[in-house]
Amino acid sequence: MGDFRRAMREFFAFSDAGAQAQEITSQQHQALLAIRSHDGEDPISIGELAASLMIKNHSAVGLIARLVERGLVSRRPSPDDRRRVLLTLEPEGVRILDAICERNLTQLQQTRSILVGLVETLDRLGRP
Repeated sequence: MGDFRRAMREFFAFSDAGAQAQEITSQQHQALLAIRSHDGEDPISIGELAASLMIKNHSAVGLIARLVERGLVSRRPSPDDRRRVLLTLEPEGVRILDAICERNLTQLQQTRSILVGLVETLDRLGRP
């Protein structure tokens, strides 16, 4: 378990460095990921983003304002409920996210053996 915890800490540090290399914060990176990976029928709303990132709604509003200012995200009112603001990635946001993800996937490949070992240990212990 210790190896897994260390691998996770190393990966998060690596991922944060990748975000910094793209001149965004780790929280902005997490927001871009949440926007892109949202699988609802409509684009993700600011409220859903706040819940996903486990931050207050007003903090999400500020975070999105900075991403909009950088041209990474766009926001628009929901056609069904004008109080609801929907978020989508702009092409530059997609480019930055792709660059970070590509770098992170390479790092995860190097961590794969630790993750596989953890799953095997859980299987031996008979835990889901």
